[in-house]
Amino acid sequence: MTTGIPVDISAFDTPGRGRGIFDIFGRRYLLQLLVRKGTATRYRNSVLGWVWSYVKPGAQFLIYYLVMGIILQFHRDVPNFAIYLFAGVVVVNLFNEAFGNATNAIVDNRALVKKIYLPRELFPVAAIIGAFVHFLPQLLILLAVCLIVGWAPSMLALGGVLLGVLIVLMFALGMGLFFSGINVRFRDAQNFVDLIKMFSTWTSPVLYTWTLVADALQGHQWLFYIYMCNPITVAVELFHLGFWDATVDITHGLPAHFNLMIIVALIISAASLVIGQLTFRRFERTFAQDL
Repeated sequence: MTTGIPVDISAFDTPGRGRGIFDIFGRRYLLQLLVRKGTATRYRNSVLGWVWSYVKPGAQFLIYYLVMGIILQFHRDVPNFAIYLFAGVVVVNLFNEAFGNATNAIVDNRALVKKIYLPRELFPVAAIIGAFVHFLPQLLILLAVCLIVGWAPSMLALGGVLLGVLIVLMFALGMGLFFSGINVRFRDAQNFVDLIKMFSTWTSPVLYTWTLVADALQGHQWLFYIYMCNPITVAVELFHLGFWDATVDITHGLPAHFNLMIIVALIISAASLVIGQLTFRRFERTFAQDL
């Protein structure tokens, strides 16, 4: 039986439809809950707890430093090699953790995805924020070491660091959205993600300097520019500019047209975000069935 009284439904959303990643801004409380859940369960039932956020990158740095610095003697050509190395390591760690966590975000939260409707993008974004939170202890260690050796922050240095973090998070979110959508249906996607994470360490000037790449690619400048326009490579060099450059007497040489490379890296990161969102929305329709 109907009363004939019109009902205003403009304030209600159609179930299963939304504006994608833009819906997150209206659900900040849910996002906070997901971030808290991720950080609280990360080291649950662990004896050391958050200490692992310092131990893991510290052990990784020690291994790289012993191999590249002591055994291969790279520290002779790069002053303050420890800072140079760790500045790159923290950037790559941020990308790898953010990218990996975002890829698994839907699968890891399958119980919520199958039972209730909420913007699915909340899960990858919460994973990215969680990775950023765990990146902060590594950043504090880097800051402490730089201050000990006489690092004096400048606006250029701080701006470069913030821009580097922005590039990494944008790129990781775009790649994470892309592979998290595919990973629900095709679990082989995780293997591609592992390969990308492995390559990210070796295809950026973390364990070596960009000048070695330039020398190796003499006569193939176009390959060198492709290498330097990689968003992770640009972010690593921005961290070197922000931290390592201020601790050495020599001027940190940057490739020609580095400003243009930064712009290209930003464009690539933004494009990955758009493509990732479109791909995520394409596979989102069958998340409940595929899970």
